Amino acid sequence: MIDLENNIKTDQQEDIDVLSLTEDPCHLIVWNDEVNTFEWVIETLIEICGHTFEQAEQCSYIIHYNGKYAVKNGSFDELKPLCDAITERGINATVEVLAG
Repeated sequence: MIDLENNIKTDQQEDIDVLSLTEDPCHLIVWNDEVNTFEWVIETLIEICGHTFEQAEQCSYIIHYNGKYAVKNGSFDELKPLCDAITERGINATVEVLAG
């Protein structure tokens, strides 16, 4: 910028706030219960989450012994439909936002 009165050239800088759209990472948690069988949980994880048989089997054992397990990670928008599909099958599931 040029100051016409004093004939001095000055640099002007602008501070620009940049808003970055980031979504908090989430976990899809499946909870243990005394109703659903290992086979049903395994089948559900394969069909809904795309796990291999081995992955689904390992998840089901961890769910059984620990009471819950994060079977998938991602954004809330990715995990919410999976959570709904799992709960529609009678298995308890929630989406939890990771504290950042």
